[in-house]
Amino acid sequence: MSSGSILLAEDDPNDVILFQRAMERASLSADSLKVVRDGEEALSYLSGQAIHADRSLYPLPALLLLDLKLPRKSGLEVLSWIRKQPQLRCLIVVFLTSSNSAEDIRLAYEAGANSYLVKPVEFTEMVEMIRTIKSYWLEMNEKFPLSDASASDERAIRSAGFSEPAS
Repeated sequence: MSSGSILLAEDDPNDVILFQRAMERASLSADSLKVVRDGEEALSYLSGQAIHADRSLYPLPALLLLDLKLPRKSGLEVLSWIRKQPQLRCLIVVFLTSSNSAEDIRLAYEAGANSYLVKPVEFTEMVEMIRTIKSYWLEMNEKFPLSDASASDERAIRSAGFSEPAS
């Protein structure tokens, strides 16, 4: 997919497989999808730390699909961290979760989510959702190029680690 990679932060292996199959059905390249299994791994990927240091293998995504209830760090904690990072502040973050709780939706938008989607139950609905995500977020939407951030911004992200910056 020429419009960039997708990072899926999802801890349920069945949901990952469903998403991968739906991507194939929606004619998206499996190579464009990177998967992390918990909030800590999402932060490692996005900050380019540990095994995620090689950006040719782990490029910054054009879009993060984030589960709300991740182990180790929740989706809200991940999003809060992202919005405080100079190079990642404009990353498109879409919650893709099972929760349709009004409180969860409110908290997601207050934390800076670009969108909030509830995982469809039916496979055909998931395929259609992925097609819509691709069309809107990766093709029609104008994105701020994250890779244009300065080297000092990259160093700031790496030095920030996983801790929340002091307010």
